[in-house]
Amino acid sequence: MNDFQFYSPTEFVFGKDAENDAGKYVRKHGGSKVLLHYGGGSAIRSGLLDRVKRSLEAAGLAYVELGGVKPNPRDTLVYEGIALCRREQVDFILAVGGGSVIDSSKAIAMGVPYDGDFWDFYTGKSPEAALPVATVLTIAAAGSEGSGDSVITKEEGGLKRGAGSDLIRPRFSILNPELTCTLPPYQTACGATDIMAHVFERYFTNTAEVEITDRLCEAVLLTMIHETPRVIAEPDNYQARANIMWAGTVAHTNIVGVGREQDWNSHGIEHELSALYDCAHGAGLAVIMPAWMEFVCKHDVMRFAQAAVRVWGCQMNFADPEQTAREGIRRFRQFLHSIGMPVNFAELGAKKEDIPALVEKFGLGDGRTGGFVKLSSADVATIYEIAAEASL
Repeated sequence: MNDFQFYSPTEFVFGKDAENDAGKYVRKHGGSKVLLHYGGGSAIRSGLLDRVKRSLEAAGLAYVELGGVKPNPRDTLVYEGIALCRREQVDFILAVGGGSVIDSSKAIAMGVPYDGDFWDFYTGKSPEAALPVATVLTIAAAGSEGSGDSVITKEEGGLKRGAGSDLIRPRFSILNPELTCTLPPYQTACGATDIMAHVFERYFTNTAEVEITDRLCEAVLLTMIHETPRVIAEPDNYQARANIMWAGTVAHTNIVGVGREQDWNSHGIEHELSALYDCAHGAGLAVIMPAWMEFVCKHDVMRFAQAAVRVWGCQMNFADPEQTAREGIRRFRQFLHSIGMPVNFAELGAKKEDIPALVEKFGLGDGRTGGFVKLSSADVATIYEIAAEASL
């Protein structure tokens, strides 16, 4: 295990009706004037936004609103939010929604005190200050409610890039599993895929002797394998929703990734798909991650075989461990298909002829990227090609 520092200051408030206390927690964490940031109509139609507003009013807090966050959140709304916060002297941002809303809120939080363009933080610069952010989570997926990460799409050029800092870890996050019960099956499955991908990005590592985080990763994956089909069959199953919601948070606070080298190439490769086609991030990962696994499997066959045995229940073939490893990858793709996820470009709505453009936007040039296996532009193209032609 590698040396590490781990800082996770978020206060998690988990349970039924927890959103009714949002105002109390904003005040506890120092807010006095709030930007209430949210997405489309579901938060309004469900009455959630009104409940949160009442909680802010009951706590004596002023607020302004900014809705309209889209999946794969855009820089244009971030700029609007920064200007609104400065004009209204907002000192706290409350995100009501899923990962897109939270990521947009984090971008605004970094941009408000910064003299330059917030996009600088998505091209390598580290923020020195940020407004405090908190969340009322409505989708179990991105893990942004507990992480210091944010991903934004720049509309000009269709670039999708990430930023990270402990300054944008939420001060508190309200997690009420009931708020996820109305999600359509496809959205639920996309979220589940994203959660599993966050774990696999950490699981496939070159770091030796990481048994404790291996086992934590495996526990989250086994939970998702058990609970996702249940919740798709029974959308109102509170206990299944609760387990998935907490799994999503655990998967991306980095508690399962400390002390080990991580990869994140699958996320980067997928980002170009969702930037170009505006597809759901989880659906893109369902196509890319098994393809990446197939490409890099030989780098450490025994780690893939371990996942196959411990996570997917395969029998170890000691004479041919690669057979075991590839059987695990096959079962992963079958699982994703069973919950309604696409398995190739055609099912996702992507085009094989766009692969050169996707590789160019990925932006490696003659360089290499990644943790588990360092990939070249040619390697990325091959992974896209595997994904394009994949089958069960």
